[in-house]
Amino acid sequence: MSYANRRQMSSNRTVAIVIVALLHVLLGYALVTGLAYNVIKQAAEDLKTFDVEEEPPPPPEEPPPPPPDEPLPQTEPPPVAPPPMVRSNVQTPQIQSVPDAPPRQINPIPAPVAMTPPPPPAPPPPPPPPPVQRSEPKSAVGNLQGLIRSDDYPQSALDNEEQGTVTVALQIGANGRISGCSVASSSGSRALDNATCRALTSRARFTPAQDSNGNPTTGTIRQRITWRLE
Repeated sequence: MSYANRRQMSSNRTVAIVIVALLHVLLGYALVTGLAYNVIKQAAEDLKTFDVEEEPPPPPEEPPPPPPDEPLPQTEPPPVAPPPMVRSNVQTPQIQSVPDAPPRQINPIPAPVAMTPPPPPAPPPPPPPPPVQRSEPKSAVGNLQGLIRSDDYPQSALDNEEQGTVTVALQIGANGRISGCSVASSSGSRALDNATCRALTSRARFTPAQDSNGNPTTGTIRQRITWRLE
């Protein structure tokens, strides 16, 4: 068999298979469609609706008619006789007037008088302050011995062989320290005068002066310092 014949036979076979497949599809579709229609039709028949009518309520019972009024027997009222009249001698009572008793006098009870307590006694006056003990004012006191040392001698005074005695006025504060120094009498050497104030201001301590009440206060004292070469 030639190649062309075999190719034609395979194509015919393919066409036949396709046709058979289409026939199966059409038969399946027709079968499914028919079954679905029968199922829907049967369900519609089963679901038939109907109306339910309620029975009307019974009519209300009529009340029985009232009994006819029976005539009451008529009875005649008994005869009424007036009471017999009794004659009697009735004496009119005599009315005696009794004078009213005088009203009773009620003496009012006086209201109790509130007793006001006496005011408390005034406190005694405070005792007078104790008399201030006054004392004589005291001046500042201090010891200057040993405050001026040999190394305090100014070098310029040593070179010029200067010596002498200087008198200074020292202002002592309430704390006992020197607050001011001034030369009252010069030694003749300005270097010695300045060295005196400088040494005393930095080293001297005093007992401060006291006023008449014993309180520390400021004061002024004079001191003489002698510078001498040996």
